[in-house]
Amino acid sequence: MMRRLRRRYFQTAHTFGRLASVAGKDTVASVFTKRHGPPGSSPATLIPHLVDGEGRKPVIRLIEYDRDHMEDREIQDIGELADHLDGRKVTWINIDGLGDVEALKFLGERFNLHPLALEDVLNTGQRPKIEQTSDYVFICMQMVYQDHGGTLCGEQVSLFLGRNFLITVQEEGEYDVFDPVRERIRSGRGYIRKSRADYLAYALLDSVIDHYYPALEQLGAAIEELEDHLLEKPSREMVFMLHEQRRQLTQLRRYVWPLRDVVNSMLHDSSGYITAPTKVFLRDCYDHTVQLMDLVESHRELTASLMELYHSSVGLRTNEIMRVLTVITSIFIPLTFIAGVYGMNFAYESATGEKFPLNMPELHSPYGYLGVMAFMLLIAIGQLILFRKMKWL
Repeated sequence: MMRRLRRRYFQTAHTFGRLASVAGKDTVASVFTKRHGPPGSSPATLIPHLVDGEGRKPVIRLIEYDRDHMEDREIQDIGELADHLDGRKVTWINIDGLGDVEALKFLGERFNLHPLALEDVLNTGQRPKIEQTSDYVFICMQMVYQDHGGTLCGEQVSLFLGRNFLITVQEEGEYDVFDPVRERIRSGRGYIRKSRADYLAYALLDSVIDHYYPALEQLGAAIEELEDHLLEKPSREMVFMLHEQRRQLTQLRRYVWPLRDVVNSMLHDSSGYITAPTKVFLRDCYDHTVQLMDLVESHRELTASLMELYHSSVGLRTNEIMRVLTVITSIFIPLTFIAGVYGMNFAYESATGEKFPLNMPELHSPYGYLGVMAFMLLIAIGQLILFRKMKWL
């Protein structure tokens, strides 16, 4: 059963990072990797992500649509985008990977994106935030997703929302949480093909928020299973699991709490990039972020109470052990006294053969040993009966 609990825990723990080995012990990496430029570097310095010493070419996908038409294609050369940015349709440019700075510079020049915003895109691990300018709305947030092996992972995603365009930039190119939105665009279901780019931004934001629920549910299941075992057999391994779960919840709280502020800012947007019909849907997003905060806080409170439960359980087991040892000690105290008395070995007679009348006559009795042992056994049995009647056993 303990093996099954460890397997459930490490599956949950690996949700939020890779397992590393430190001093022979497994530990869990941070939920999201924080990356920043060298200290003292110039502001708006764009530094690509390097893998094995080189920047990987990002995967760029372009989706253009309106009520009647839709085009979905992969862009091989960033220059191809110039022919598709006419503004008559909703344009969604998705970049998977942060290894090509030139692609970001091209988009920055084409859409007048501020270099500091592009720097925030490359410096991952940002606190979720929203910035409004006269040309676009910049949104930075953290998303969690499930890979093919069922492991939950996290990464940063950045959005640039304009009148008729939306640019999304992700860290990785293999996974994201946007496939349901893409399928709705292709099939034409719902309002997405009938709405502007702000509704597309809402749909992506809603998908990111909804994917926090499975992560919290999986973590909550591990906490509940851990609770069932704490009273039965508390151990240091469980304390390690509990501390890691609490750390993960604290980190999730760091990203869910400001995400609620992001949605609230979008609800009160005055730039005109977010229309009134979309704000109606954003209210539902805001409700979801409040629910997520409630889940995170309730799980954190549960882990705190489980730590108190662990200390109480350890104290209870210690008291039970001490009670048993005290009973055993109490039984042996009179037995030790009797054995000590008969072990004094005073002389029974003098060297001249004179008998000492005040010495122990049992020392020379043929049945003295058996008599003393029987007497000691009766005392031990009597104490056990007394302790049981007093409910000490």
